[in-house]
Amino acid sequence: MKRRISILLVALSVSMLLGCTAPREAAAIRLEHVALNVQDPVAMANWYCENLDMKILRRGPEPVNNRFIADADGNMMLELYNTPPDKVPDYRAMDPLTLHIAFTVPDVPAVRRRLLEAGATSCTDLTTTPAGDVVTILRDPWGVPIQFITRAQPMLK
Repeated sequence: MKRRISILLVALSVSMLLGCTAPREAAAIRLEHVALNVQDPVAMANWYCENLDMKILRRGPEPVNNRFIADADGNMMLELYNTPPDKVPDYRAMDPLTLHIAFTVPDVPAVRRRLLEAGATSCTDLTTTPAGDVVTILRDPWGVPIQFITRAQPMLK
């Protein structure tokens, strides 16, 4: 019995030193959505669906016209809304490193070309980071910065 307790204490000490935690049930806190106050949430949601393979999960009534849109796999969700209308940020004037929406894609150059043809504008050139990530930042037709990245080492499942 003492040997078993000693082994458990050693295992617990090693796992604490390595930064491991005991297994737990599914996280109680999970990111659900990020919300943006925008000039035209209906048109913006439609553009994201047509050009970024997103889908509308919920529609709200006028005058707010909120739209909850999610990526094709349901991993992330944005809420686009318009309230109060006089508080819509000037996204075009913002540095894209202050705020941007990032999408992981398999072919950054191809997505960049396609979106420029669909009304996006260029913010940054196509670059490769020291970590080997391929990245570019565009602005959607409403001026919101959208980043596209292929990571050399994926960060999420």
